[in-house]
Amino acid sequence: MSGVGLSLGIGVRIGGGHASEAVGTPLGVFNFHVAFRRDAVDGQAGGGAGEEATLCQGAFSEVTGLEATMEPRSIREGGRNWGQLQRPGAVNFATVVLKRGITRSRDLWWWFQLVGQGGYASRLRAEIELRDSTGARVMGWTLARAMPVKFKASDLNARGADVGIEELHIVHEGLEHDA
Repeated sequence: MSGVGLSLGIGVRIGGGHASEAVGTPLGVFNFHVAFRRDAVDGQAGGGAGEEATLCQGAFSEVTGLEATMEPRSIREGGRNWGQLQRPGAVNFATVVLKRGITRSRDLWWWFQLVGQGGYASRLRAEIELRDSTGARVMGWTLARAMPVKFKASDLNARGADVGIEELHIVHEGLEHDA
């Protein structure tokens, strides 16, 4: 079976793979890994850039907010009475929320506290990998110059038997998605 694809004319081709590659098969989103690496501040190299930072000692149970939104610019053209022209506008990135069970480790709190006390250079590059059932990397997302903006500990309840969940909300200055 031959694949049918769409060429965007800018060196990008969508689809067109062979049917045996199972490109269209939906992926499970339950097996993922999050790593933090030192990120160069303002594009400056050195200073440990690219080294894995030992920030998190546990796995995350949930990652939300991997999204980018472009706000189109509407242009009213004189003499055009049927609709407006649409042009690309600024791209905004959502706040990413990481959730995990509470552990004895205080690493997320320490990072939040360090940045909250003025440690701008403590920004990290967050790498989120989606993995298949064998643990092999399938695709990933990279958050450039990530910075924590909110830390939330679990609510405490003497009548509950649930595992406590802590959250870290991070903003970033760029989102990359690769296969």
